[in-house]
Amino acid sequence: MIRRYSLFLTASLAGVAVMPATAQAQVAADAAPPEEQIIVTGAYTLPDKIDTATGLGLTVRETPQSVTILTAQRIIDQNLVTAADVLRNGVGISVNNLDDLRNQFYARGFEIRNFQYDGIPLAWTLAGGAGETSTDVSVYERVEIVRGATGLLTGAGDPSASINFVRKHADATDLTGYVNASYGSWDRWRVSGDVSTPITADGRIRARVVGRYEQGDSYIDRFSDKRIILYGVVDADLTDNTLVRAGISHQDTNRDSPSWGNLPTFYADGTLTDWSRSKSTTGDWTYWNTINQNIFATIRQEIGEHWTVTANYNRLKNAEKAQLLYLSGAVDKATGTIQYAFPYKDHGESIQNAYDVQVKGSVNLFGRDHEVVLGGMKSIQKRFTDSFSALAFPAGPNFVAETGSAYENPGFSTTAFRAVEEKITQSGVYGAVRLNLADQFKLIGGGRLATWRQKGLSYGVTSDYGDKNVFIPYVGALFDVTPSHRLYASYTRIFQPQSALDANLRQLDPLEGNAYEIGLKSAFFDEKLQTSIALFRIEQDNLAQVDLTAPPITPPGGLPQQPSIAIDGTRSEGFEFELNGSPLENWNLNFGYSQFKAKDSDGDAVSVNQPRKLLKLFTTYTFPDILSGFTFGGGVNYRSKAYSAGLNTVTGAPFNFQQDGYALVSLMARLAVNEQLSVQANLENLTDKTYFAQIGFYDQYRYGPPRNVTISANYRF
Repeated sequence: MIRRYSLFLTASLAGVAVMPATAQAQVAADAAPPEEQIIVTGAYTLPDKIDTATGLGLTVRETPQSVTILTAQRIIDQNLVTAADVLRNGVGISVNNLDDLRNQFYARGFEIRNFQYDGIPLAWTLAGGAGETSTDVSVYERVEIVRGATGLLTGAGDPSASINFVRKHADATDLTGYVNASYGSWDRWRVSGDVSTPITADGRIRARVVGRYEQGDSYIDRFSDKRIILYGVVDADLTDNTLVRAGISHQDTNRDSPSWGNLPTFYADGTLTDWSRSKSTTGDWTYWNTINQNIFATIRQEIGEHWTVTANYNRLKNAEKAQLLYLSGAVDKATGTIQYAFPYKDHGESIQNAYDVQVKGSVNLFGRDHEVVLGGMKSIQKRFTDSFSALAFPAGPNFVAETGSAYENPGFSTTAFRAVEEKITQSGVYGAVRLNLADQFKLIGGGRLATWRQKGLSYGVTSDYGDKNVFIPYVGALFDVTPSHRLYASYTRIFQPQSALDANLRQLDPLEGNAYEIGLKSAFFDEKLQTSIALFRIEQDNLAQVDLTAPPITPPGGLPQQPSIAIDGTRSEGFEFELNGSPLENWNLNFGYSQFKAKDSDGDAVSVNQPRKLLKLFTTYTFPDILSGFTFGGGVNYRSKAYSAGLNTVTGAPFNFQQDGYALVSLMARLAVNEQLSVQANLENLTDKTYFAQIGFYDQYRYGPPRNVTISANYRF
C-alpha cells in the first residue's frame, strides 16, 4: 500500500514536519502501489472560512475581494522565516527593506498599515521600528492577505491591503509535535520545536508550546543577531458550547552592528557611488535590540445552533533599545570619508490594549438563511521614546572604505529626554449582513462608525486631533455563473490617518477616498485548484507626496527630510490574477501577477517608488514510484522598474534613484526519509543577481541578499 503523508500545516521556519493529516489528494487503498513508496503531499489552498475582510466567516471564494493565503505548506516549502519573508512572496505585495530591522509593505501602489492577529486589529510602530516586520512566523498557522480597503473590521479603510496573522492553536487531543534544526549561509543556524498535548484525559483542555532559537551573521559586514521565540497557548472546552483560549508569544532579538540607514548615493564630485554588497556604514559599538510580546485571551460561546458570541482581549508590547550611527552626505572618492555623522541612542516602548466583542449568526427570512455579524472594539495605544544625547562628536574620518566605520563611540548622556509621548485611542462599532437572495446571488452590506484620536508629542511635533463617528460603508455582491465560477463586486470607503509631515512639521490630514473592485473567482478539480482575477480602481484625496520644491525639514532630535504635501484627485487602477492549488496529484502551484497605474489629477504618475508589475511563481512536485518521497520545487519573483524622485545632494539637480526590473530565482528539494524524518535544502537568488532592496530612502540605497542556501532536518513524533 502507499504510505501517504500530508505535511502538517504548521508555520515551521526551515524544514518540514511530516505528519499524518488530511491529505489533499487521497487515493483508494485498492489502487495503491507497493508499500515502499512514500508520497508527501500538502495544500496551498485553504477550505477554512476567514474573517479578515467582512467578519462574516466566508471562504476565499465567498469573499468579494482579492484574497491570498500563504498556508503553512507554502511557508515550509519556501523556508520563509520572518513576516517580511512571507509578505515578499504574497501576490501583489512589494517590500522595501529600509535597513537591518525595518521594512515597508505595499499593495496596489500604497503602503500597508493594517495588521491583525487572529482577525483582531493591532498597531505596529512606524515601519516596524521595534522589529514587528522582522518577527518570526513559527507561531502562526498561516498568513491571510486581503487586498483593497478593509475598513469594516480594521477601523481604517486603507486602499492597499490588510494582513492577518493566524496563530497556532491547541487543537490536538493526542501528544504530537516536531523538532527542527537548520544551518545556512553566513553561519546562520536555528533550532525549533512545536509540541501539542492534552492536559486532561478527555482532551477538553489542551496546550501547545512553540519555541525557537536562532543566531548568525549576514551578507552585510559585521552585522549579527540572535533571537529567541517562545509561544504558549491553552484551549479549554468548558462545555460543549463554550471555548476559552489564553496564550502569550514573546520574541527577544539582539542585533549587533546593525545598519540605520544605508549607503550614500553620491561622491563629492556629484557622481554615483559604487559600494560592494556587503558594505556597512555602522560602527562595531552599535546595537538595536527589540522585544515583541502579545498576551491574548478569547471566550467563544455558542448560543443555540445558529449564533456565536466571541470576546477577545489583546495586549501588544513592542519595545526597542538602540545605540546607532547614521552617516550621510557626500563621499570622498580618495579616502571613503562621508560628510556627516549622527550618533543616536534611545529606548522606546509601545503598549496597546485592545478589546473586541463580536456576535455572529444567521436568521431565516422568506425561507432562506442570512448571515449577520455585529461587533465593537476599543483600543488604547500608549507609546514613548526616550533619547540620550551624544557626549561628543569625535574628529576624524566618518568612514574608511577598507575597514568600515572609523567613527568611535562618542558616549551618551545617562539622562534621557522624552522625544516621543503619544496616546492613540480608537473605537468603533460595525455590522454586516450577507443576504441570501437566491441560490446564485448573495449581497453583502455593512458599515462601521469609527472614532480615533491621537494626542501627544513626537520629536517636537505636537498632535491633538482625530475624528468621531466616521462612517465607513461596505457593499459586496456575488453571483454564481456556474457552480465553479463566481462573479463579484465590492465597494468601500477609504479613511486612513497618516504620519507624513508638511513644511511646518504638521501631520497631514487623513487619506480619504473610495475603492471599487470587480472580479471572477473559479474552482477546478473539486476545489483543489482555484483562480481569481480582479479589476480595481482607487480614488484618493490627501495623498502624501514628497515636496521637492521645499527645503528639507528637521524635526527636533530627528534627521533632515523632505516635507510632504497632500494632493487630491489621485487615481490608481489595475488588475490582479492568481492561480493557486494542485492542478495534478502531487503538484502544488502558486502563480500571481499584478499590475497597476497611478496618476494625480494632472495626469502625472504617483507612487513611482513602487513597481507597476509584479510576478510571483512557486511550485513543487512530489515524485511517485521510483523517486517516492522526493519533492523538488522552485520559483521566480519578478518586479518591474521603480524609482524615487529626488535631488542630487551635491549638485542640486533632479535625480531619480532607480532600480530596473529584475527577477530572483529560488530552488528547493526535500526527501522524506521515513514517516518521521525529512531533510530539505533551499537555494535563494540562484543566479546571484545584484539588486537594490531599497532605493532613495533618505537619499541612500541598500543591496538585497546574494545567493544563499539553507539545509534543514525535521523529526516528527
